Amino acid sequence: MRAFHSQKMERVALGVRQFLGFGSEVVRGSMRRCHESAWSRHGKVRRVGVELGERKLEISTGKLARFADGSSVVQLGETSVMVTAVSKSKPTASQFMPLVVDYRQKSAAAGRIPTNYLRRELGTTDVEILTSRLIGDTSASLPSVDGVNNPDVLAINGASAALAVSDIPWNGPVGAVRMGIVDGEFVVNPTRREMASSTLNLVVASAPLSQIVMMEAAAENVLQQDFCHAVKVGVKHAQQVILAIQQLAREHGVEKRTPAKLFTAVPEMAETTRQLAAEKIYAVFTDYSHDKVSRDEAINKIRLDTEEQLKEKYPKAEPYDGIEAFNAVSKEIFRNLVLNEYKRCDGRDLTSLRDISCEVDLFEPLHGSALFQRGQTQVFCTVTFDSIESSIKTDLVTSALSGVKEKNFMLHYEFPPYATNEIGKLGGTNRRELGHGALAEKGLKPVIPKDFPFTVRVTSEVLESNGYCNKPGLCDTVEVLWVPGVPISAPVAGVAIGLVSKANPEKQSEIQDYRLLTDILGIEDYNGDMDFKMAGTSKGITALQADVKIPGIPLKIVMEAIQQATVAKKEILGIMNKTIAKPRAKRKENGPVVETVRVPISRRARFVGPGGYNLRKLQVETGVTISQVDEETFSVFAPTPGAMSEAQEFIREICKDDVMPPLSFYRDAGVMVKLYPNMSAVLLHNSQLDHKRIKHPSALGLEVGQQIQVKYFGRDPTDGRMRLSRKVLQSPAATVVRTLSDKHSIAMGTGSNQAADTPINRI
Repeated sequence: MRAFHSQKMERVALGVRQFLGFGSEVVRGSMRRCHESAWSRHGKVRRVGVELGERKLEISTGKLARFADGSSVVQLGETSVMVTAVSKSKPTASQFMPLVVDYRQKSAAAGRIPTNYLRRELGTTDVEILTSRLIGDTSASLPSVDGVNNPDVLAINGASAALAVSDIPWNGPVGAVRMGIVDGEFVVNPTRREMASSTLNLVVASAPLSQIVMMEAAAENVLQQDFCHAVKVGVKHAQQVILAIQQLAREHGVEKRTPAKLFTAVPEMAETTRQLAAEKIYAVFTDYSHDKVSRDEAINKIRLDTEEQLKEKYPKAEPYDGIEAFNAVSKEIFRNLVLNEYKRCDGRDLTSLRDISCEVDLFEPLHGSALFQRGQTQVFCTVTFDSIESSIKTDLVTSALSGVKEKNFMLHYEFPPYATNEIGKLGGTNRRELGHGALAEKGLKPVIPKDFPFTVRVTSEVLESNGYCNKPGLCDTVEVLWVPGVPISAPVAGVAIGLVSKANPEKQSEIQDYRLLTDILGIEDYNGDMDFKMAGTSKGITALQADVKIPGIPLKIVMEAIQQATVAKKEILGIMNKTIAKPRAKRKENGPVVETVRVPISRRARFVGPGGYNLRKLQVETGVTISQVDEETFSVFAPTPGAMSEAQEFIREICKDDVMPPLSFYRDAGVMVKLYPNMSAVLLHNSQLDHKRIKHPSALGLEVGQQIQVKYFGRDPTDGRMRLSRKVLQSPAATVVRTLSDKHSIAMGTGSNQAADTPINRI
């Protein structure tokens, strides 16, 4: 799928994804009628509208990108997103059906030109990747942005509509809305200005019958009851979007393709596998002495033995049929243990946490470091402080949509291959790492002080992994911020909740029975139906992300998951407090320092130097970073106190008053004058004393203490010295010195050409 929007796109991976290919079944290939073409099906423009709050959402199809299998344009206000969906129809023997979302932001949509050297869109930005993860698997592009309405939710609905009007088999549509809380009121699809004062940013995607397929939220410590109410209101409005898309699909009247084959286990082979391996698999899953690696190795050994026996009994079967049969039996046994026997493979009950331990200050030279261990998941965090100038600058379109031009808090998540005993290359950040880091950053951002004088970068590196790692990383981050004394308003903890459910045999879209699992393992996520991650303080919720792997879950289960996560979150906070309960009173002695320096306007030219020479020299020699706050104030960031001492000495040397050489040096050059009391005397050169050419001031009869009138021309840009002239105020015919009785008052102003009476200080 492709969407044209100029903003973000990708994440409903399970808001759109699980509906493709008949729910959870994987389609090997699907065939369309050979006499039909996508272009011929999209010959008529059709539109539907949805009233959401006080504004109208419009969805149209049939005008743009008609060679795509499905295409839609979704508009809210003056923001429009175009989404296209294309599916390969040739059958494939692969078990994996790739589903790719590509979301691109175009600067032209915001009326801007890219600022890079080529003046064109280059690599994919973080915002585009995160939006792609939000959408699921389509292609989206942004034709226009009004700077009022955010396009990411439009892209989700566009992807749903594009699939609905295409001939691609799927079980949708889905609908999505954004919910905000502004001044205590719940707002549907809030504008950019409303979002600036909203305490909640919740995107919820829903299937028919008010079932939830995806949620993602950032919140300012929102109370649980308020969050739950926002979810319910969002689902209600998402149903209106679904009805509109269904109407559009009916009017379009496209017949869906016939799947060539579904990847399901052959019943006969599945039964044989059950007879051969069920007891062995059960024994491994109930042996609580296993860890992640030994359990995987034991199951893999059973798999290889079983596949060999299946090959002997079914020599004509495809290799993937045996693999699918074993996977189906293994998953069935694992899920039945949870559903029927309330057993988990590591021996915990359904609501217990794994063993948790914390450690801080592992490496003294670092600004802050911490290690968080949760079962077999281990995360190492570091925190680094730098100048405000090091903050992240957002791209043009993101700035136009969010109003945020830079941010001084960032959390970077890293998941190297050795964390799961795998071989791989350490390269750039992938989509998974970016998404997990963004979620943890959302969870912590509300408690970071907004007036903190540093840019803060936290790195969260997974060293061992068995289960979700961004939540341990989030807990670790709180401790690593407390170590150097960052005054966060409240500690934050996170937990992942899983789901194992049983569908109603008569109606697969309904759940007959289910179990919620606290603090899930990797294998529980793989064999389960939901990944529900929540973070927050003891008071409320700061972040949430829920991916659903089945056609949808009812609101009742979502509300229970939030409650179960809240209980676990408070338990984790209690464990964290035993290691470090509050921010340390002071930072490390080798930590960074920020101070402000006041430089009078009269000294600013000298402080900066010609072409900024002095500032550049100061930064190179001492390692500090200097930024201007206002006309007379500069902020100085130093990586260490020693560097700050060097910088202060450098600044004092630059700004100190000039030491006047013996006055006789100036006797032949001119007179020294003061424009106002207590100022250092400055030279008024002979050439500026009179229109007549004079070799010595005594020719004019000037005396020490005498009042004369001069004109101030500002400061010399190269050396900062005052530029004065007396002759411009003298007429060629009369060069008489005025007395005090007829003088104007002295007036000074930077850059102004004002006349001023001034006394002669020395000759």
